[in-house]
Amino acid sequence: MTPPTRTPPEKWIEEGLRALAAGGPDAVRIEALARTLGVTKGGFYNHFDDRPALLDEMLDTWERLVIDQVIERVEHGGGDARTKLRRLFALGSSPAGDLIKIELAIRDWARREQAVAKRLGRIDNRRLDYMRSLFGAFCPDENEVELRCLIVLSLFIGVPSIAADNGPRGRRDLHQQALDRLVES
Repeated sequence: MTPPTRTPPEKWIEEGLRALAAGGPDAVRIEALARTLGVTKGGFYNHFDDRPALLDEMLDTWERLVIDQVIERVEHGGGDARTKLRRLFALGSSPAGDLIKIELAIRDWARREQAVAKRLGRIDNRRLDYMRSLFGAFCPDENEVELRCLIVLSLFIGVPSIAADNGPRGRRDLHQQALDRLVES
């Protein structure tokens, strides 16, 4: 007789991130995740001590997705700083589905929980440090580098949450034009 198949921790984390994107941290409930995964909640405790442990693993996974894997993909393609910035912008502008929803849910969560806010600050600083290294390769003015980094981060985080029309110009076109100017000037 074969032993029962356990739901791997990655599945719990993946489903937890979906729940977070849909309803914030309060929606990440072990019983609900187990129901969605079609398993008993007892299997959860084979991988995690408790719900806070799952939430920490979810944040770790999200950080790897939006920082480590993105930087790896940008660097893997090679090229100069401008080429890498364009690749970074393309990755950040591509339809991310749940990733932007997760991003916004984490930002909202960080407004209520200091530990999450601290982690989000670290993540944003890692993002800015990477962009500083790229913009700094061709922009000698430190103030200009900081301004460009802030604008880019604001575009990636803010644009998806704006509901207004952009008139005859599509938002994607305007977004791309703004990013092009930051790289070319």
